[in-house]
Amino acid sequence: MTDDDRTQVAIACQGGGSHTAFTAGVLRTLLSELDWTEEFELVGISGTSGGAFNALAVWYGLVTDDEAAAIDALDGVWEDLAARGYPDRMINQWVSLYSRFQSEGLAVPHVSPYCSPAADWGQERIVEVLERHVRFDEIPELCAYEEPELVVGAVNVNDGTFETFTNEDVTPDAVLASAAIPTLFEAVEIDGRGYWDGLFSQNPPVKDLMSVPGERTPEELWVVQINPQHRERTPTKLSAISDRRNELGGNISLNQELRMIERINEWIEDGYFDHPEYTTTNVRRIQLEGYHYASKTNRDADFIAELIERGQSAAAAFLDGREPDAIDDAGS
Repeated sequence: MTDDDRTQVAIACQGGGSHTAFTAGVLRTLLSELDWTEEFELVGISGTSGGAFNALAVWYGLVTDDEAAAIDALDGVWEDLAARGYPDRMINQWVSLYSRFQSEGLAVPHVSPYCSPAADWGQERIVEVLERHVRFDEIPELCAYEEPELVVGAVNVNDGTFETFTNEDVTPDAVLASAAIPTLFEAVEIDGRGYWDGLFSQNPPVKDLMSVPGERTPEELWVVQINPQHRERTPTKLSAISDRRNELGGNISLNQELRMIERINEWIEDGYFDHPEYTTTNVRRIQLEGYHYASKTNRDADFIAELIERGQSAAAAFLDGREPDAIDDAGS
């Protein structure tokens, strides 16, 4: 902790395609409803895939201006990512239908992204949208000051290692790599190595947020979780089985990292670490519920707006029920 009386907060944004518009809604409410001048300090924000888009937009808006600018950047990114023009809407409908058929186990043609012009177009569009709202060339200079940590997760295809790009290492290619779903996009080459979507690594990065330089270890970690932790019913239909399998796979690394935080909290409380620099971290989740994973490719403007609205409502409920000393069970 620092001499600052504000509660130090880190936010981790899980990936999940279009469903991460929910995260944009969550962040919108957190930025607008909380006092980040007197009560809270954001010490770090991380993201994977679409979660990385959100983390980047918020970080850039905050370090160049204020909370209002961060909200504007979020709104701009999702306004531009949504399918609006006629050609884009047609492409989106085709991709959404393909994903739905595939999840139902129907026979659909498979095309390598290395043979698909749509894959190149999709990646080019993502970079174009991000560069419209973020001046990547400014990031190294902005990182020279004591600003929140920015962390983006991806996986090194060649070495099979989890990789994070932090602060000045966050480039258009790094964010693109974090969102490079291997069945949809080519691997993104960075320094001679190929990178895929962060779903296969840290989704989202948590460990890096817990080791922020200086006396800025977060007292609270807020996780915006796209893949539901709990389902009431055991799936029996093929599409539901595929859906739950996707959710569980996306939560593996997250639950492992949160369990480690919980274990360290227990050690600190039991007196094994008595140095003042060791403090417990309260973990809280804001979760999206009720959507099939096939709709993660759906960029319909109305669907995006619905997700953002749900995110705002979920964040409002989170703030209403937030207790200063409550500790989440970290999914155990």
